[in-house]
Amino acid sequence: MLQVVFDEAEKLGMTCDLIVGSGWPFGSETLPREERAEVLLTLAQPVESGKLFEMSKFHIFKELDPGVSVTNTRRIPHLVQALLVPDPISSLDQAIDVTDRFVDDVISIDVPAEGKWQFYAMVRYESFACVINGAPGAAGSILNHMDAKAVRKYLDHMNGAIEAKLGPLSKHLRAFFVDSMELEGTNWTGDFAEEFFRRRGYDLTPWLPFTMFKVGRLGDVLDFDYGAKKEGEFAEQVQRVRFDFELTKAELLHERFTTVYTQWCRDNGVKSRMQGYGRGFFPLETSLLLDIPEGESWTTNWLRHRIGEEMGDEDYRRGRGYTMIDKYVSSAAHLQGKRLVSAEEMTNTYKVFTTSLEFLKNGSDMAAFSGITHSVWHGFNYSPQDAPYPGWVQYGSFYNENNTWWPYFRLLNDYRARMSSVLQNVDMYTDICILPANYDMWAEMGVQTEPFPVKLNVPYTSLIWEAVHKCGGGADYVTDIILNDCEVRKGKLCYGPKQYGVIFLPEVKSISPEALGKLVEMARQGGKVFSVGCAPSKCLGFKDYEKRDAQIAAMVKELEATGNFVVLENPADGAYLEWYQDLMAQYKLPHAITVCSPDRFLLQNRYIGDDKSEYFLFANSHLSEARETDLVFPRSISGGRNAWIYDPATGERFRIRLDGGKYHLRLGPSQTLLIVFNKENGGSEWQPVPSKGAGTRELRGWELSLHHKHLDWTQTDKMDRLVDLKDTEKWKNFMGDVTYKTTVKLSGANLPRYINLGKVADIAELTVNGQPCGVAWYGERTFDLKGLLHDGENTIEVKVTTLMGNYITTFTDNPVAKRYLHRRNQPLVPAGLIGPVELYR
Repeated sequence: MLQVVFDEAEKLGMTCDLIVGSGWPFGSETLPREERAEVLLTLAQPVESGKLFEMSKFHIFKELDPGVSVTNTRRIPHLVQALLVPDPISSLDQAIDVTDRFVDDVISIDVPAEGKWQFYAMVRYESFACVINGAPGAAGSILNHMDAKAVRKYLDHMNGAIEAKLGPLSKHLRAFFVDSMELEGTNWTGDFAEEFFRRRGYDLTPWLPFTMFKVGRLGDVLDFDYGAKKEGEFAEQVQRVRFDFELTKAELLHERFTTVYTQWCRDNGVKSRMQGYGRGFFPLETSLLLDIPEGESWTTNWLRHRIGEEMGDEDYRRGRGYTMIDKYVSSAAHLQGKRLVSAEEMTNTYKVFTTSLEFLKNGSDMAAFSGITHSVWHGFNYSPQDAPYPGWVQYGSFYNENNTWWPYFRLLNDYRARMSSVLQNVDMYTDICILPANYDMWAEMGVQTEPFPVKLNVPYTSLIWEAVHKCGGGADYVTDIILNDCEVRKGKLCYGPKQYGVIFLPEVKSISPEALGKLVEMARQGGKVFSVGCAPSKCLGFKDYEKRDAQIAAMVKELEATGNFVVLENPADGAYLEWYQDLMAQYKLPHAITVCSPDRFLLQNRYIGDDKSEYFLFANSHLSEARETDLVFPRSISGGRNAWIYDPATGERFRIRLDGGKYHLRLGPSQTLLIVFNKENGGSEWQPVPSKGAGTRELRGWELSLHHKHLDWTQTDKMDRLVDLKDTEKWKNFMGDVTYKTTVKLSGANLPRYINLGKVADIAELTVNGQPCGVAWYGERTFDLKGLLHDGENTIEVKVTTLMGNYITTFTDNPVAKRYLHRRNQPLVPAGLIGPVELYR
């Protein structure tokens, strides 16, 4: 089958990437026991004071049995340690080791009468989880990703077996691809303790039970207050050890998996593409090693967060089409000058059958806003022919020929291809950086699974970079490691092609002396350093922390003495866009252009081409409302260049005129435009179709012809005034295309020039007097009718293609319908031509 794909791809001129393994993460049914992933888990259970406490190993293992996605029947538990712990606890020496109290696999303890106590049991599970969605042969135990030899053996086995039959894969592939690094919380390997001591300089063992939380599937934390309460300095010490533990785990995965994988790709002459994040991985640094770093945008999964309807500051997820990880991935690419940044886009486990092309466009635009340049739709739904209609669905937005909008799908593809053809050939301009408080998070709550963390310590971090962009600037994320590797020149942090003259530290409490030293030098040279909520106050990690904390405190005083360090308060009302506007004015923060009326739905990025041409991407992410603002472009951008509008939906380019550097931009719902400054000449003037005008006339008296997509019947109806089909008893469950036809008698010299179809659900194809006028699949459904209308009778036909969901709801016994519609209690969605349809001039 691979040969079939390679032959067909070559015939069609397509790019081929090959996923490594099957499902995720790496694993196999034939993995030797010593090459399988392991996890350490801790049971913490209150016990009754002054009583005899008994518990069997069987019960401990049952209580701790890993809550993974796919249970591994080969899992083997090993009791590592048992403790009797006072609650609260304020020092290690208060814990009583009772590991040797087991007799015939049952422990018996006389619990002291004074105070409260908890029983701790730490268990190591080998072979603890299986590959998620693995095909036969690759559905077994997860590979130990912290074993470099096992990783390389696994990789060599895969390509060796294929190349023995097909020859070198480099002839056929652009990249090897690694999907989600969902390691189910794996946190241990045979030499972890030794490596920890070598790297951190102290013994991890006595601290380990206290660093752990109660966890579930994917290692997600279920209880952050698990176990005995930790008091005083002991609580601080445990957090520092937890940071050291997470750092060691990240280093081992970086060295023994990511580095091995990328070297293997190079050895095979194929690029590396990978979603290089997840619990245990560095969220930014991993992507530095990759040829094609990849994020993901589960836009349709987040429909519950009202994408295109909300863009508030109360929850960083609500209204956003990108996940929080995308900015880390794109920032890593920017730091190395990489232009190809891919994303698994539009993965869908929610409103599968009620997802429109417009919604997919909107979500993809938001991914571009976060720095993504290469969309990988996820994904085509293959089904066996005998599968009951509508067929199988697996994480996709039902991309296949059974979808009503499939004949129009190329419009979305063409749009995104045009966007990519620009974005992959320019560099995003960013001159502000943000240091997220991730290391504090590692210490306080452990590494959170990206891109869907259970909880964040500073949940507004992404709102800061959003505000920077929406106010006309550009920002990237950096890390403590990146700061360490920066050079400071003329008040700017310099790394690769990037130079940042401003840095924000949102509630960063912990920092390394090396990174803080770069900030001190930056501020001394005139750069601006802003802490939000608090200033850094302590070092990273446990060893010699009192001494190193004092060093941090002294360096913060040096930073304060520069006059370029400010500790900012968070906005009292949580309005970060307005907060940043005020900061930008007060501290004269850099911004390429002035957005006179910044708006949460109005997205902006700046890019620079190889010929120094300037590109500004503007998108209105609201699904039903227009946005407009004046833009002011400085002479450094507009001087000596011509200004253009590039419309990626059509591929057309038009000239625009600036008035003293000012341009009034109006974007309809879901509309995206590029404003470009270059030295090209010629071109016609931009004349967008207005949404309203003079002499408005509403069209009525419609004849309907309804063709059902699945049942393949055609029926007719009439409507004087348009009504949403979902609100009619007869057509509320219709799915397919409806042709609305009416005639209008016109006379006089001032014939209408434009038509606005009003609300359409979903795709509209307009014909006037037998002449096709085009397709409107997003935004305002407006058309220019120049030369198409005449005196006398005129025929207007609108073919509307609806979404599938209203029909699929009738499948009460269908497992796919139950999963995606009935169990989620999804209501009927608008359908048909809803209008009002108006002519105007």
